[in-house]
This record gives sequence, C-alpha cells and structure tokens, in this order.
Amino acid sequence: MSIIEINGLSKSYGSKTALDNIDIRLEKGQIVGLMGPNGSGKTTLIKILMGLLKADEGNISVAGAFPGVETKRITAYLPDKMTFPSYMTVKNLMDVYEDFYYDFDRSNALSMLEDLGIKENQKIKAMSKGTKEKVQLIMTMARKAQIYLLDEPIAGVDPAARDYILKTIIGNYNPEAVVIISTHLISDVESILDDVLFIKEGKVVLHESAEKIREEKGQSIDKLFREVFKC
Repeated sequence: MSIIEINGLSKSYGSKTALDNIDIRLEKGQIVGLMGPNGSGKTTLIKILMGLLKADEGNISVAGAFPGVETKRITAYLPDKMTFPSYMTVKNLMDVYEDFYYDFDRSNALSMLEDLGIKENQKIKAMSKGTKEKVQLIMTMARKAQIYLLDEPIAGVDPAARDYILKTIIGNYNPEAVVIISTHLISDVESILDDVLFIKEGKVVLHESAEKIREEKGQSIDKLFREVFKC
C-alpha cells in the first residue's frame, strides 16, 4: 500500500483554483521532488497533507489515515517560513521538540548543530536568516518520522549551505520514510531525487521516476522543467 494516496483532490481560495482534481500515489523509501513555479499549488498540497488545510473535494490517505492528530505524530514538517518564537534558544527548541515528538532524537540534533557551530544557548533573534533556516531544518530532520514534508528548504540560503542541507536530508531521513521536497531550484536538488512531480496551475502534469526521465528523455530534470514551464 502507498504511504500517501490522493484521489480527485481539489482546493480553491475563492475564485482561484489552487489544486484541480489531482491523483498522486507515493511509496516509502524515496525522495520526491515536488516542482512547479510559484503559485502552482505546491504549498497548498503540503499543508493539506500536514492537516493544516482542508481540501474542498477528493480523498486523501496518509499512512492509511485521514490527515489529523495521528498522522501529525509520524509527519515531520518544514514550513517555508520561520515559525519559532524569536526569544527562544536552541536548547528551548530541543526541549519543545522532545516534549511534542516521541521520535525526536536529541543527540542527532546536537550532532548536526555542532557540525554548523551553532550553540545551545544561541537565541533565535540573534541568528542570521540562513542560520535560522538551518536550525529549523535540523529540528525537522532529527525526527525519525515516516513522512517528511519540506517546503522550500534551500530557497533562502547560499550555495555552500545548500550542499550541507541536502547532505543533512540524505543522511538523516528514515529509509522507510518518504521525503517530499517542494522547490523551484531544480538543479540543486535533482541529484538526490528518486521521483519527480511537476505541478502546473494546480494540475499534476508529470509524475515519473528521476532515472526514467534521464534515460527516456535524455535530459536533466532541470532542463525538462524549463521546457514544461517555459513562459
């Protein structure tokens, strides 16, 4: 059984359609690139999977259940904006994650923080934007979740930091889990992807394995993306 199953899912904001009758099935043990231009519906889909938004129509199953309290226990979510209170320290954050998530591995979080030279007593408000995003990613990836939803994890950091973030994602996710990375920075992430989902104007226009795209189309995912979404 697929860990994520979506059938006929639609969502609108007033007269604007964000998702239009989409069908998706995702298996465990893969990293999936959720790709499309800004406004294509990527964040809406992730928020529905997380249980933060409700769809207007369609069915959705996350590990056999409707998105809610139970699925949040097994889903690690990295939003596209900083959500931590600025007065908190890194230690405070780890305390909160340990209280809320049974699968949070504090020793793993400490190891990743040490790699980046980030101290436990540092306050969020004293950090640069890039450091805040790294801390947020570390808190997410230190969980032993079954599903990871990462919304634009590399959009706001420099190229060197992107390499570290991608290495962190590969090295820390549960191999029995599925990782969904929403991004429009295709060339930076395509080397780690197993599966590719293109969304355009709320519709799934491509769902294929990364290997098959390279073999059958003879081109990179980045080049195919530019063709599909050219202005």
